Amino acid sequence: MSVPDDDRGLLLGDGLFETLLAQDGRMEDFDAHLQRMVHGCTVIGLPPPVPGEARAAAEAALQACGLAAGRAAVRLTWTAGSGRGLDRREPVSPRLIVTASASPLQAGPARLRTVSVRRNDRSPAARIKSLSYLDNVLARREARAAGADEALMLNTRGELACAAAANLFWIEAERLFTPALACGVLDGIVRGRVLAAAAALGLQTVEVREAPSALERAEAVFLTSSLAGVRPASELDGRAYGPHPLVEAISSRCR
Repeated sequence: MSVPDDDRGLLLGDGLFETLLAQDGRMEDFDAHLQRMVHGCTVIGLPPPVPGEARAAAEAALQACGLAAGRAAVRLTWTAGSGRGLDRREPVSPRLIVTASASPLQAGPARLRTVSVRRNDRSPAARIKSLSYLDNVLARREARAAGADEALMLNTRGELACAAAANLFWIEAERLFTPALACGVLDGIVRGRVLAAAAALGLQTVEVREAPSALERAEAVFLTSSLAGVRPASELDGRAYGPHPLVEAISSRCR
């Protein structure tokens, strides 16, 4: 579909998005992604999408792009509709845009680099999938320029937060650690699955506010996202991490 030049998502980043994995035409965690979008609508004051219409549009996008087989990324974008200036038109008429594209599995573990771009833990946008994603774009760009695959972002307090497009976890002394949501972290869909998998394995999980020095004690570091699943890290700022049986056990339960 064409997007008009006065769309508020295009002009102001006024809206939300969700990206989910489809495998052989089956969309994973669709309801969870849509529920997170509905929550985001509550935060930014938008009417939510109609679930049946959103699912039908996603299925149609997969078919239209010839992606009924293999791995695909489906993106649902929900904008605040048309209107210029900071004030929205009333009543708001949101616009749904759905696209699909091939999504090959990322090969191998990730090399991470701590970047200067900070996660704004005081902003409501830090905990929703806002269309205002420029900080994430710049963080990934900085990491790639340094020869890494992904960025490690700290928040405004200098605490560990997340990657540019993933949640962060690490293993230390048979315990699983991850930054607390209060660090400005997105409540990731796969993040939730990892926490459930750890509980099923009897692994103690700790949601923390920690300085980057915590990763110096880590035995393993990994990232999670809807497209990549559980992806181990092989390196952070020159420090190497090897495979870890607990990461593999968690990953196996999340597949």
